[in-house]
Amino acid sequence: MTLDSNVPEQETNTATTPQQSPEQQEEQKLIRRLQMMMNMVMQVIAQDSSLTIDDASQMIADSKSAALAMFPGKELAYDLIWKPRFQRLMRDRFRIM
Repeated sequence: MTLDSNVPEQETNTATTPQQSPEQQEEQKLIRRLQMMMNMVMQVIAQDSSLTIDDASQMIADSKSAALAMFPGKELAYDLIWKPRFQRLMRDRFRIM
């Protein structure tokens, strides 16, 4: 028995389904693109030892601009989801408080 055995199969499938409207499919595509972009920025900041704190801060600012261009008016969502992750990463990477 799996942990999600009580969840209907339709809910566990994260792939685009034929029941989704073209708008929903486009939003899912943008969400995946945003997640990939943010993960790449986080990986570069975490792994590039030659990156300065100023460069990392600029990458974060640029990623925020790109995210808000993809999802206008969603600054609160960015501040709730991505900002704490970037703050934690910067603290860990550069030992800042």
